[in-house]
Amino acid sequence: MTIILKDKATLVFDDFIFRCAIGVKGITKKKVEGDKKTPIGTFSLGNLYYRKDRNIKPLTKLKCIPIKNDMGWCHDVNSKKYYNKLIKINKKIRYERLFRKDNKYDFIIPINYNSKKPRIAKGSAIFIHLTNNFKPTSGCIALKKKDFLILAKLINKKTKIKIC
Repeated sequence: MTIILKDKATLVFDDFIFRCAIGVKGITKKKVEGDKKTPIGTFSLGNLYYRKDRNIKPLTKLKCIPIKNDMGWCHDVNSKKYYNKLIKINKKIRYERLFRKDNKYDFIIPINYNSKKPRIAKGSAIFIHLTNNFKPTSGCIALKKKDFLILAKLINKKTKIKIC
């Protein structure tokens, strides 16, 4: 089964339709780090990461990993070794902090865009994460918590996401 981004505000999976938010500047085939666009394509999904201190482990067939205070996602174009990978926070590397004060990353599923053999500056840290107000993202796809948890129950490690 495939999750489909039907338009800039609608995510569809099977018979479920979810309101969502995408990148501020829409979607693109030519993703560049920091362009605030959501990449076009069909991608697999990563593990589900969650804030154990705020939520119980979600019901899902995905592997669930608690988010720790020292976890980040590298978006440093000068770090060939760690670019677009989960890292232990290091002051020498630019990163997206996963353990946040707000609730956006209480639950995240990385979209495996530019992840197998990451190309520097082609975009990183593209997630399905939470939103309270459907404000456009920096390139991710954001859902209300209740919808995220419904989607998490329905999908598995073979599920793909199609952004078109």
